[in-house]
Amino acid sequence: MYGLDTNHWVISPAGGVTGEAYIAQSPDNKIFIKRNSSPFLAVLSAEGIVPKLLWTKRLANGDVITAQKCLEARELTVQEMGSRRVARLLKKIHGSEPLVFMLAKLGKEALTTKSILLDLMTERKRHPLDPAIQEALSFLKQTALAVEHPVKRVCHSDINHNNWLLDEDDQLYLIDWDQAVIADPALDLGMTLYGYVEEPRWGEWLTDYGYPLTTHLRLRMHWYMLANTITFMFWHQSRYRLKEAADYRQRLVELNGMSRERFASGI
Repeated sequence: MYGLDTNHWVISPAGGVTGEAYIAQSPDNKIFIKRNSSPFLAVLSAEGIVPKLLWTKRLANGDVITAQKCLEARELTVQEMGSRRVARLLKKIHGSEPLVFMLAKLGKEALTTKSILLDLMTERKRHPLDPAIQEALSFLKQTALAVEHPVKRVCHSDINHNNWLLDEDDQLYLIDWDQAVIADPALDLGMTLYGYVEEPRWGEWLTDYGYPLTTHLRLRMHWYMLANTITFMFWHQSRYRLKEAADYRQRLVELNGMSRERFASGI
């Protein structure tokens, strides 16, 4: 299977929703195998952002198989997400020109507030009218021009503590790059700070990241949090996951309150 001798290797599913990932074990080795990984993986590996890429093989049917070192590692806790090392790795990612070059080469176009808003307005037509969504979209539309930022970098866009791995050698990695985009770094920063760092510590965390907490950055992060919350709400509604959709709606109501309290004067 996948060019591995099944007399020597035991291959089992690694989980996940795609069914494309496997763990291969031999008496003296353990590797993570994935089918049709993006060429982007090689650049992430070279940059030290994901575990080392061991080899790549093209099968007779055209599928490309990649193998990575299978780590003895653990996920970061919610509390650890506010650490200096997370800030510094995220800064390294956002500062990497090779990542931007490769993702652009693969056909990814940079996201803008205009393109994001257009996608949301189109998707809204497939869902029931909701005053919370209407209010959020109104805010996004009114502030889109002010939020648009010229610097675009590769963003992970799924900053969940489960995607951060710390190995036995104390090396930190950020995995699961299937949703990577070229966008304003505020997209990732908002997910991290809103999700894991108490607001009084935002300035300190951003100092470790290497960027000041300005009024404009606050607005940018808030804008992307609103947009992402609507996106996730729509995603769950489309799959009839009503509880999850309701949770995101409640979060949207809270964010709308912040829009009125903190940013209304800037509209």
